[in-house]
Amino acid sequence: MASISSLGIGSGVLTSDLVDQLVAAERRPTEQRLDRQTERSEALISAYGKLRSAVTELRLPMRQLGSADAMKSFSATSSGSNVEVSVDAGKAARGSYSLNVLGLAEAQALASTESFADRDATSVGQGTLSLQVGDKTTEITIDSDNDTLQGLANAINEANAGVSAGVIDTGNGYRLTLSSDETGAANAVKISATEVAGAEGLVRFAFDPADPTANASMTQTIEAADARLSINGVEVTRATNTIENVVDGLTFNLTDLGKSTVKVEQDTGAVAERVQAFVDKFNELQGTIRELSSFNSETGQGSILTGDSTVRTIQNELKSVLTSIIPGLEGASVRSLADVGIGTDFRTGELQFDSQKFQQQLLANPDDVTALFAEQGRTTDSQVEFVRTGSNTRPGSYDISVTQMASRGSLNYAIADAPDAIQVAADNSFTFRVDGETDATVSIAAGNYSGADFATAIQEALRTNSALNAAERSVQVSFDPTEGLTFTSNRFGADSNVSLTSVSADVTGLATATGSAGQDVQGTINGQAAQGDGQVLFLPSSAGGNAAGLQVRITGGDVGSRGSVSFIEGVSERAVDSITNILGANGSLSSRTESLNRDLERIQEDRVKLDLRIESYQERLVKQFSAADSLISQLNSTRDYVTQQLAALAPNRQND
Repeated sequence: MASISSLGIGSGVLTSDLVDQLVAAERRPTEQRLDRQTERSEALISAYGKLRSAVTELRLPMRQLGSADAMKSFSATSSGSNVEVSVDAGKAARGSYSLNVLGLAEAQALASTESFADRDATSVGQGTLSLQVGDKTTEITIDSDNDTLQGLANAINEANAGVSAGVIDTGNGYRLTLSSDETGAANAVKISATEVAGAEGLVRFAFDPADPTANASMTQTIEAADARLSINGVEVTRATNTIENVVDGLTFNLTDLGKSTVKVEQDTGAVAERVQAFVDKFNELQGTIRELSSFNSETGQGSILTGDSTVRTIQNELKSVLTSIIPGLEGASVRSLADVGIGTDFRTGELQFDSQKFQQQLLANPDDVTALFAEQGRTTDSQVEFVRTGSNTRPGSYDISVTQMASRGSLNYAIADAPDAIQVAADNSFTFRVDGETDATVSIAAGNYSGADFATAIQEALRTNSALNAAERSVQVSFDPTEGLTFTSNRFGADSNVSLTSVSADVTGLATATGSAGQDVQGTINGQAAQGDGQVLFLPSSAGGNAAGLQVRITGGDVGSRGSVSFIEGVSERAVDSITNILGANGSLSSRTESLNRDLERIQEDRVKLDLRIESYQERLVKQFSAADSLISQLNSTRDYVTQQLAALAPNRQND
């Protein structure tokens, strides 16, 4: 077969350019159709992507409104500069509090009274210093390598004992200074010394906060102290000047002594701003839908998604969620968004928000407004609290029955009601294991204790124990002449317990013992056997039924029927569920986008088929043109031969 570049040699007409023109003419209609289909599919994918982004933007403000705390915004102000107040809007409540700062928390500071001639050369003595801060004891060795004032200070700082040391140049020599790292009376440092014979001197740095004047060589320049604050006449103490967990949702930062008044008021404007954010995002979504699906009646031109069923499905689904009466609120003062000032503009589909009406309803009907937006559980028994639901819980009313109340683990001693029931010597220690996980070692002042006095002393030591505080656990200590001495965990359930695992030998009247574990609540929810975790009674999400995943807390009362809990799913949670379904793998947007991507794949396959067909067509043309060109070339050769022969005969005829 002749190459395409040799075409036309015989004819001068059937050239490669003609083949190219015929091939292009054959390709053009199909290629233009595929280009139009590709452009349309890509435009639709882009439009659905824009719509997906707008729907996604709506989910966050709706989710934020779905928390009950979202409807509880409070602000707090202090009348005095000596008290700064911050508020956790979700936990605070309206109120006014008269504060009187009676004392500020202080970190203990000590200084040696004796001056040393040289900080790096003068010997301070060798041996061991024992630093006790709270329930932590650290031993520091002073030997020939660090037997100087600066060496002693460095050793203390490197030991991480809860105390910082420094050396001060007084102009008449050098003195050692010590300060506790933390404020509070419990963080006062107790220093004892064990000296090496022949290298005495460390005893000069001994100090006992119980007897601060016992050693004239060390003086207490600042006494460790707790913050003391009177709130509405009730005095509280804390180890720091930041007072938390006294008034729900409020944190006080004390800066000076004196009186102040703190007022907490509901900030309905802040809640309205959250609702406005949702309204704005919804209206942005509507604007996007109008842009993508509008129809211009004057020009007769529609947009890329005009009449699209996916758009209608999304609009109808969201409209149903946002305009329906919430199940469970049919008889309430607030039943739908329209009741709190959120209406719909029928011309544009956008929401209109009356902030003033919303704030009025929030003040008048806070529970109903909260239920309108967030999920809420309402119990008929005041000692049954709604905790939460699971993903499988359905709105409805469910009966609660309790067969076993939760209890707290405890440790009891039969202690006589006598003034010397428990005898405690110096350097004592008690180690408690709380809830099977946290070990707390404490000590109290030496002396003979009655059961009541011992309970008071050990309670204070446990209250300030750092291990318990870090684990957010606590122990309540009580004494009753009949019941004896009792240590009770603050937690409920089978994991709750208190045991005394170690007690120093110099304590009489109290020995190590293992306490009795608490019990988990037991009962039923909606007639189904529920599980207990402390005071929380719950159905696992896998339990099946409409109440699966429901949790309630039984705070008191007796066994038996405990009424019911009604679960109300607010508009926010319902909207988030709808948006999640719309955006999900099986949602309308994903289904439509996947279909379009499959269309693009088919179009690409059609392009490959077109290329193969055109290639075959081109080859066929080349073959046909080559054959025709060869035939024409032969004819031309014959013509030339005949012409030559005729020309040769012409002279002979003339001669004749």
